[in-house]
Amino acid sequence: MQKMINSNNNLLAIGVFLGLTLLGYLLGNAAIRVKEYERTVTVKGLSEREVMADVVIWPIAFTQAGNDLEQLYLDMEKGVEKVRAYLTLKGISEQEISFGAPSVTDKSAQQWGGGERAEFRYTATQVVTVYSGEIDTVRSAMQDLVELGKQGLVFGGNQYEHMTEYQFNGLNQIKPAMIEEATINARAVAEKFARDSNSEVGKIRQASQGQFSISDRDKNNPHIKNVRVVSTIEYYLAD
Repeated sequence: MQKMINSNNNLLAIGVFLGLTLLGYLLGNAAIRVKEYERTVTVKGLSEREVMADVVIWPIAFTQAGNDLEQLYLDMEKGVEKVRAYLTLKGISEQEISFGAPSVTDKSAQQWGGGERAEFRYTATQVVTVYSGEIDTVRSAMQDLVELGKQGLVFGGNQYEHMTEYQFNGLNQIKPAMIEEATINARAVAEKFARDSNSEVGKIRQASQGQFSISDRDKNNPHIKNVRVVSTIEYYLAD
């Protein structure tokens, strides 16, 4: 009886050992297959477009000085009319022109101690702003602004505050094509890497579109914009 029990125990032990060995083999092969399946390559795809701005914001600042405040305001009104007439003559519509209130500085109120008195007590700055989608028309008017200078207008004000601004608002129209191009370029890079490593490119594991950026093409042509996007894509690799 004891021999039979020992024999059964031995058979059970051998069965457990073989079962564990087989399980280990299967798990080992599965781990290898999973590891091979998770071989990936991460690449970046670039897409760029050169586009024209579709909106221009052009602040025109001019100044006047004098000792008679009432007369100064009258002179500013005349200056505004000259600017309005000039802009409409250049093809800019009234709806695209807006006028801010003049900013007047009293220099006597700012004078300290016994310093030399300024020749003119008051100085005023007026800003006329053009907001238009007619880029070429507005740029033509900018180039001929000297015509207003010949009429007695003095242009000034804070040059940084009154810089001309160009905007591009058509991003949504070009986004799909640019994303597609960035994806194609990323795939081409992945395929080159795969060929060099004797592999093949599989499906996308994960992708990040990246953010679109819009910048001036160069400092001399701010009306021409450079639109750029970089997509980051991770592909599976297979032998």
